[in-house]
Amino acid sequence: MQAGVDLSLFDNSEYDIGRSLVVRTAWFLLGSPLLRCQVITSSALRRTLLRWFGAKVGRGVVIKPGVRVKFPWKLKLGNCCWIGEDCWIDNLAQVTLGDHVCVSQGVYLCTGSHDWSDPAFGLITHPIQIHDGAWVAARVSVAPGAVIGQHAVIGFGSVVSGAIPPYEVHVGNPAKFYRRREITSRVIDREVDGSAREVVSNTSSR
Repeated sequence: MQAGVDLSLFDNSEYDIGRSLVVRTAWFLLGSPLLRCQVITSSALRRTLLRWFGAKVGRGVVIKPGVRVKFPWKLKLGNCCWIGEDCWIDNLAQVTLGDHVCVSQGVYLCTGSHDWSDPAFGLITHPIQIHDGAWVAARVSVAPGAVIGQHAVIGFGSVVSGAIPPYEVHVGNPAKFYRRREITSRVIDREVDGSAREVVSNTSSR
């Protein structure tokens, strides 16, 4: 007879949450509700709140209302990141975003899973890394251990696991290669009178 799962055997005692019960309680009762609050529109307040609870947050980060963060002390956001409405950063393990990363509305970053071969359904965690300039479009799900390369794009509603190479666009469930990403160069040209004029060249950066 084949063995089965017995959830009564589940034991999470070896998992390191990373903060004391007092800090965790303060986050779940005060910090998390303030972060998610739809009435508060200030990204500066959200940046400060996350830093108070141990997150590493760069300059110019935009955080929209409705964002959920499991454990801020396991979160690193680079400079000028955008985090859209209703994103869920379920970071049982470290989640790291580089500079100029855009994570759009409703994205789910999942760092935890279970060992389906274990009758006790043991917890498994793996970090997520999203490198500089990448865009994770709305409603994307990112699996534990995923690495999204520099300036890569994950299309709407896709499911990502494994590694996505830099400058590639991936779409679908599971996400598959669609095309290369090309980014036009923008050059600020100074006029004689000192005013700025933007020039868009046809040179792509790949």
